[in-house]
Order: sequence, then structure tokens, then C-alpha cells
Amino acid sequence: MMITYLTTTFGFRATWNPELIVLTALLGIAYFSFIGPLRHTFAHATPVPLGKKCLFAAGLLLFYFGMGSPLNVAGHFLFSAHMLQQSMLYLVMPLLMLAGTPAWLLRPLIERKWSRKLLSVFSHPIPAVLLFNALFSFYHMPVILDMAMNQLAMHNLIHLLLLLSALLMWMPVIAPLPEIHRLTELQKLAYIFANGVLITPACALIIFSATPLYDTYVSGPTMLCAPFFSAPIDKSMFAVPLQALDDQRLGGIIMKLMQELTYGSVLAYVFTSWYRKEKDQPDDQLLPH
Repeated sequence: MMITYLTTTFGFRATWNPELIVLTALLGIAYFSFIGPLRHTFAHATPVPLGKKCLFAAGLLLFYFGMGSPLNVAGHFLFSAHMLQQSMLYLVMPLLMLAGTPAWLLRPLIERKWSRKLLSVFSHPIPAVLLFNALFSFYHMPVILDMAMNQLAMHNLIHLLLLLSALLMWMPVIAPLPEIHRLTELQKLAYIFANGVLITPACALIIFSATPLYDTYVSGPTMLCAPFFSAPIDKSMFAVPLQALDDQRLGGIIMKLMQELTYGSVLAYVFTSWYRKEKDQPDDQLLPH
């Protein structure tokens, strides 16, 4: 089995990242403690529905699976695995975690004037959509990605910035705080559509390039970068089943399909919520005054 081979070849720590298992478990314990026995310490706290709990737990699982599972190892050798990792970490995972977080748990973040102002600026739809898509495109410039895949500090910094920008990018659509959740349903539809347009050039460049763009996936990586450590590796340690160009194109297709699936699902959710809201509104409120 591939997982057995990876664990034997790269070791348990590199393949499964036990430090990240501990971090993920601590985040889960903190979340369920705050919404459970410690809920009374938050103002206006209410019970959290099971659906929200499941969404947050699914987000945590994707966080670990993307950053700490064998997928992270495979992503150093296969561009397609790397793009699957990227799409889970920055398109799906932040969405699930925000959707699973109650408003009263986030409210302490905006109690201070400076933090409220800072979050208001960076979660504004225009900076949020531009920041995420600019960082994503910047990371996938060949020279940047090749450097990041072989330098632990740069690798972790870019992942942290992308994670923060992805959370900010989803906030105008899904954040439960009214101070941030300020778009109308129609504006949300336009915002999600703009996100899809902005990420398309990077995917198109990757898919339609006539030559491999990334030396890491041609010559092979020299360093395995995990969240808490790095280790030297070489191409001979992993039997790549695809030619570099085919792998690159597959990676671009995976990213675009995941983007279309995620954004399409959110578009459908927003439109359905809008329809239900308008349907439940009394007729006299729909007439102009």
C-alpha cells in the first residue's frame, strides 16, 4: 500500500506529523470546551446546533489531512497532490470552520476598537478577494513555489499567509458577525463569481502551459517541509506515476474543478437562502413605499 510505503520510506513523523495531530486535537478541545462547559463565560452565548459542530469538526479534519497527512509528502513529488492539498486547505477548510463557529465565539475578536477596525479593513470584500487571489497566484509563480517547497521557513510563512487570507476571503460570505457579514445576497453572488474569475488565469496558465513550469516536479524536491520540521529528500524516494507536464495539467484541472465545485455549492446556498428569505417576506414589504 502507498501509505505503508510512505511511512516506511519517510518515517512516521514525516508522514503523519504527530505535532500537528496534537495541535489539531488541542484546537478541537478548545472549540468544544468553549461551546460546551465554558459557554457561560461568553456574553449572549447560546447552544450550538449539531450541524455547526459537524462543520467545524470537518474543517479540523481537512486542516490536518491537508497539512499533516501523507498528502503533504505526496505533494512534494506530485503537483496534482499539491493542488488537491491547496484546494482543501484554502477553498474548503476555512469555509467549514467559519460556518461552524457561532457569532458569540467570534465577538471577542472585535471588542477592542483597533481589532475591530483591522478586521473591518481586511475583511472588506475588495481587499479580501484581491489579497487571497494575489497571494495564491504569487505562490504559484514557478520561482516562488520552487523556493518555498525547499525552504521550511518560507514554506510555513506562505501557508500561514494563505490560510489567513482564505479566512478573510470567506468572511464577507459566511462570517456570522453582522459587522463583517455586510453583503446582500446579490452582492455575495457577484463576490463569489469574482473570486472564480480571479483564480482562473493561474489555473489556465498551469493547465495550458506547453512545458513543465516547476523544477521541483521535474528534477525532484531536495527538502521535505512539514509544519514543524524539515528533512532532506530526493526524487528516488518516490516513484512518480506521471510525466511532469501531465501531472502539472492534472493539478491545474483538480484546482479548477475543486474551485468550481466549492464556489458553485456556496452560490447555490446563497441563492437558496435569498429565495427563502424573499418567499417568507410579507407581500406588503415587497411593495415600494
